[in-house]
Amino acid sequence: MPGLLRHISIRAGAGRGRLAVLGAAMLLAACATTPPSPVVPDVPGVPEQPRPAAAPVPVLPPISPVEQDILRGWVVQQDRLYRVAAPLLVNNPDLCKGNARNLLGFTAKNRYSYSADFADAAQKMFNLEERLQVMDVLPGSGAAKSGVRRGDVLLSANDKPLPEGPNAERAAATVLGPLVSKRGDVKLNVLRGGRPMLLSVPLTNACGFGIELGNTDGVAAYSDGRRLLVTRGMMVYAASDQQLAYVLAREMAHNALGHPQKERMTAAAGSVIDNLIRMRPDPAGLSGMGGIKPMPAALDTAADTLALYMVARGGYDPAGALEFWRRLAQQYPASVANAYTALHPATAARLAIIEKTVTAISQKQAAKRPLSP
Repeated sequence: MPGLLRHISIRAGAGRGRLAVLGAAMLLAACATTPPSPVVPDVPGVPEQPRPAAAPVPVLPPISPVEQDILRGWVVQQDRLYRVAAPLLVNNPDLCKGNARNLLGFTAKNRYSYSADFADAAQKMFNLEERLQVMDVLPGSGAAKSGVRRGDVLLSANDKPLPEGPNAERAAATVLGPLVSKRGDVKLNVLRGGRPMLLSVPLTNACGFGIELGNTDGVAAYSDGRRLLVTRGMMVYAASDQQLAYVLAREMAHNALGHPQKERMTAAAGSVIDNLIRMRPDPAGLSGMGGIKPMPAALDTAADTLALYMVARGGYDPAGALEFWRRLAQQYPASVANAYTALHPATAARLAIIEKTVTAISQKQAAKRPLSP
């Protein structure tokens, strides 16, 4: 399903279904009522003016139980993915090096943000319309602090009207991009419960990586330099939020260190991510490694080190990382072509650096020293 997980930063020219306004979209939105038609007051001596006719409300087909189950399942997974990712993104902008961005801290969609398969179901379940609607707010972000809520309908930013219709997400990036590149707050006009509201949203400096949910039961994760994707199968395998944080931080670290670019795998990894965010991924792209080469040991150990510091700074405990990665390699060995270990071999060097780094982090925490690699 395109854009199930919206990115975490606004980039001008972002593709359809990718309004990256930081945060991550839970799909579950509060109802946003349509504003009432304007009332023309009666004036003595002047004939009563006709009230403008209300726009017809489209009648949507019933949502099948299967569609409801699928969408709700995505909602649950997206909620968890964004919630776990939030402290990693917000607390590590300096470790993300040149990938930190000023972000607003929310994601938005409209009725055109979904594939044709589920457009009607999504529109009916989430009360989407022509205008963009806030679908999720990143915990700890400026949007959260300023009171932006799921279900808010976006009207304007710094008095610039926000676009509507089929290309609203892409066009909104051109409006919001220049605003988030500057310091200061963004004045956001929203419609909440049919009433306009003005919110002053401070920008949040955070890692500007896109986060995607992969539509496959394969236990894997990918990064292409600007995005990272965790598959549905990996989310099931990483049963605790702590374990999911290990996976997210590791792909963040690969992006922060520029590993996809160094290995010239941005195009291959990007193609895999593009395929897996579809409602119906191309089966040919699920049978192998999609042209992605196994990560060299030196780069993998560098990512392990940086990721563990990201985990600790995000408020998670890195102590369980060694056992998690060891168990994953045993249950999904490198012989499983589309599994995580095939791309990231569980070498002795990797396991040794994880153990060493966890010890170093623990010592720094005990001594109350800065958590920097």
